[in-house]
Amino acid sequence: MKNKVLITFSTGFIFILLLTTSFLYSGCSCKPCSENSEIPVNILKKANSFIISKTGDEFFKKYISVNFTRSKHITPNYLMVYRFYMPEKSFINEEIRFSVDSTGNILKRYEVVGIPECNANPNSCDFVVDEKIAKQIATQNGLAKGIKDWKVDFEWEATYKKYVWIVLSTERENKGEFGYRGAGEKIIIDPNDASVLNKDTWKIN
Repeated sequence: MKNKVLITFSTGFIFILLLTTSFLYSGCSCKPCSENSEIPVNILKKANSFIISKTGDEFFKKYISVNFTRSKHITPNYLMVYRFYMPEKSFINEEIRFSVDSTGNILKRYEVVGIPECNANPNSCDFVVDEKIAKQIATQNGLAKGIKDWKVDFEWEATYKKYVWIVLSTERENKGEFGYRGAGEKIIIDPNDASVLNKDTWKIN
């Protein structure tokens, strides 16, 4: 009889424990899914809407998520940071950043980084050019071979307000007591239509 009572008590205790745990984890509906987040729900919603106005709702839900660790309250404003990640395109794992005021309105005096303009130009979110193709385009456009392997980066370029491929060749470099010095050529490539946006030289003295 004692064993039955013990079993009943244990089962009931486990049920209550599971129920309590479930309640705690489901509490995300009240807060933006982070106990330590500095971002109020109303600010988060307006920030999300701003991105959606540029990318569209489907693209946002599929590829963009808020980074609660890096988003923060910088009195009286808020720095909003998101992750832009496309699992089917391994080279896209970028960061979106912008600032809003205490009511969630965009602060235009600060740079908006990393939001692709899918609504304005649907083709600007295809990203059909991968690293291999970017290197092929650089070769076809006569980028100098250089003294070491090319540096190839997919990144946000503020000049064009879009993501680009930047391929750098190094023709000379020196790492001495005065720091790094080098020079070479670079080519900037549109990742959506494979066009060459710019070809120029670079130098660090």
